[in-house]
Amino acid sequence: MKSPTTPLRLLTSALAMSLGLAPAWAQSAPAPAQGAALSLELNAAQPSEKGCRLTFVVNNALGTDLSKAAFEIALFNEAGVVDRLTVLDFKDLPAGKTKVTRFDLAGADCGKLSRVLINSATECAGTGVEPAACMRGLKTSTRTSIAFGV
Repeated sequence: MKSPTTPLRLLTSALAMSLGLAPAWAQSAPAPAQGAALSLELNAAQPSEKGCRLTFVVNNALGTDLSKAAFEIALFNEAGVVDRLTVLDFKDLPAGKTKVTRFDLAGADCGKLSRVLINSATECAGTGVEPAACMRGLKTSTRTSIAFGV
């Protein structure tokens, strides 16, 4: 014979288990993991109708989506002199996603470009992201003959 409390025990157990999972649902965004990075690769530099087209491959491994990421860069000519400062807006960068972005730099000559320096992050925004996270976690590389870094 079934005990009259069996259904009540099952209901109580189910309720207790579901309450135990509630904190996992309540988290708004995961905190960036130790050693998490935003990888930025200068993949190509090609002449374009406007000047020089820079192609970047970006991977957001910070552990959280970025709703906006923009960097001020300095372009150096073949003599090592700063030719200009400009801001590149990478827009949104979803967590764990690799994205390819191109920028046409009007009037720039790819052949005279010796170095691209990331001066600062002008914008770094996302849920639970502190503004310094983009620069602190930035890893740079290049597949071109142009020096690229911070």
